[in-house]
Amino acid sequence: MTNSGLIAQLAVWIPAAVIMLSGIAKLMRAAPIVETMTKLGVGRYLTLLGVMELVFATLFVIPATMHLGFILASCYFAGAIATELSHDALKVNPFIPLVLLWIGAFIRDRSIFF
Repeated sequence: MTNSGLIAQLAVWIPAAVIMLSGIAKLMRAAPIVETMTKLGVGRYLTLLGVMELVFATLFVIPATMHLGFILASCYFAGAIATELSHDALKVNPFIPLVLLWIGAFIRDRSIFF
């Protein structure tokens, strides 16, 4: 069951915007992000990570590729959580887009979960 109303559109675009802003910040090499990512040992991959976030968010907002974008973004942020856990640096940062992504996917198309 696919929902295409205003609430569903907002539920998709809000997490996509959060993920896109994160990707843009990585591509622009914002100082706090560079510092944090360097501490986690992935500072040299900022460009790749930023591009990945932009691609996954774009796939998520396109109805035909929403499922793929959802799976890829979910795995990406699960990896971010695992990376932070392995360095004893767990924060809420990767949880926010992940939770928003799951809520948006559930509102937009519940068939992802069932």
